[in-house]
Amino acid sequence: MTQAFYSDAAEKILSDLSTSERTAVMSVRASLEDDPTPDHARGLPDADPRSESYAIDLLPEQTGGRGITVVYRYSQALDAALILWLIAGP
Repeated sequence: MTQAFYSDAAEKILSDLSTSERTAVMSVRASLEDDPTPDHARGLPDADPRSESYAIDLLPEQTGGRGITVVYRYSQALDAALILWLIAGP
């Protein structure tokens, strides 16, 4: 089982989300523990050769509010994912 964590920046943003938005983001975190590289995650450029960066887009229908992009980095060696940013749309 992969461990998934929030960065300090992501935790701050998480606290500013509505309850339904927060629930949607927390479900992404839980799903990353089962599958850290799901098919619906899109790869992002990563400067560190020991990790891979991804983004998962949550539509407003999924969040009950704004669209949110969850940006995270996965290290296969550590078997851990770090949610770096939560980007909430209008």
